[in-house]
Order: sequence, then C-alpha cells, then structure tokens
Amino acid sequence: MTYLGKRIRIERIINRNTRRTVIVPMDHGISMGPISGLRNMKDAIQRVAEGGANAIVEHKGLVGEGHRGEGKDIGLIIHLSASTSLSPYPNVKTLVCTVEEALKLGADAVSIHVNLGDDHEKEMLKDFGLVSNEARAWGLPLLAMIYPRGEKIKDEYDVNVVKHAARVGHEMGADIVKVSYTGSVETFSEVISGCAVPVVIAGGPKMDSDQEILEMVKGSILAGGAGVSIGRNVFQHRDPTRMVGAISSIVHDGSSVEDALALLK
Repeated sequence: MTYLGKRIRIERIINRNTRRTVIVPMDHGISMGPISGLRNMKDAIQRVAEGGANAIVEHKGLVGEGHRGEGKDIGLIIHLSASTSLSPYPNVKTLVCTVEEALKLGADAVSIHVNLGDDHEKEMLKDFGLVSNEARAWGLPLLAMIYPRGEKIKDEYDVNVVKHAARVGHEMGADIVKVSYTGSVETFSEVISGCAVPVVIAGGPKMDSDQEILEMVKGSILAGGAGVSIGRNVFQHRDPTRMVGAISSIVHDGSSVEDALALLK
C-alpha cells in the first residue's frame, strides 16, 4: 500500500507523460531571510503555478500561504532541513520537520539538504538515513538536494564530485536527486549514468541572462536529466510566469533554447 501511495504522490510532482519535472524551491527564507521574490508567498506561488511548474519546495510554516484554494494547483514538497546565513556553520543542515508532520500538512513529497565534504557530513548523512526510512514507510517521495561543499572540495561543480553526490542520493534511498549542473552535456551525462533515479539540476545564484539559464536547462535535458529545481532564477525573474513557461517548454516539450527565449518576449 505504501508503494501505491508513493506512486500516486510522485505524479503530483513529476509529469506522468514526460517523466520530467519543473520544481521551484522557495525555502530560502530561513537561510537568507525575506529576499526579493518571496515576500508575498501567495503571489509568488500563483505566478509559478500559472507558468506550469509541477511543484514548489517550502518550509512547514508557509504551508497554506497561497499554495492551494484558488488558481492552478501545484505539487507541495515540504523541506525538512535548514540552516541560516547568520550561523558560523551555514553549511550544516539540521532537521526542523519530520516526515509525519509534513504528511499531516498535506505534503506530496519531502526534501532534505546534505552538504558532502563538510566537517558535519556524518550528522547530515545520519539524518538523511532516518528521513529516507521514514519516507519509505509512509509512502512519501523524497527529494535529496546534495552538494559537495567543504574544505576538501576544490570545485563543487567538478564532475567527479557531482556524480559522487548524485550516487550518494541514489544509494541513500532518494526518489529524486538534485545536484549542480557540471557545465556541459558530456560531463553531466556522466552524472546521469551513475544514478538510476531521476536527477534534476539546481539553478544556483541569480544569473546574468535568460539565455544562460535556458542553455543550462537544455544541456541537462540533452544529457538525460529529469528536469530542474530552480529558485532565484525563477521567482526573482522580471516575469516568473513566463520564465517557468520557457523552462517547461524545454523540459516537457523539448523546445530549443531559441524557441524558449521567444516565449519570454
């Protein structure tokens, strides 16, 4: 029965026809404060929902602030871990919500953030294991955001550490793994080939141009990626609805970068 529940919920966050997804993370408030684009959550969520996003990621306290009730529906992923930029250890993520609590709040899935290479990696991996077990027991899909960040990491975008991060997510029981894009179709194909669960790319800091974002999205799809989990480059865009539409056209319809750019004009 838990398998059936997970299968039903996964279709709320991944397009059942394309088997790909456009996720917009909006969990930045704890780590960065009320940044631009996330001050009015009802408006922010409605904008990306109208653009065709499959799901958003948010913390438990924001559930209900515009997520449902009017407008187009959108999948809900509740983020379970957090840290703040005010901490002397901003890369150390702590569990702030449980799988059961997220389920009671109406989550379609849960997510967790792990930074590999950090001095506190072992604690984050332990939490990952506990969450993975609970999510499996409840039939709730798990998105793992995994980044190589620590003193041993010289380049967090290097294909060797990114594909290691993706494999960790797979072997720890995640249903979807989120990692950084490695910069080319060839290198990202290595990441995909070593991970048997869907892999989505992070958007990272705000980029300089729409074309740069869309080229990254297209490259990840050509490499075999399952979509995106892009936050600031969507909700801080001058038109989040059109930006989501442009990204979705590449992810779900196979559009070219040029055709996607035309949707923004």
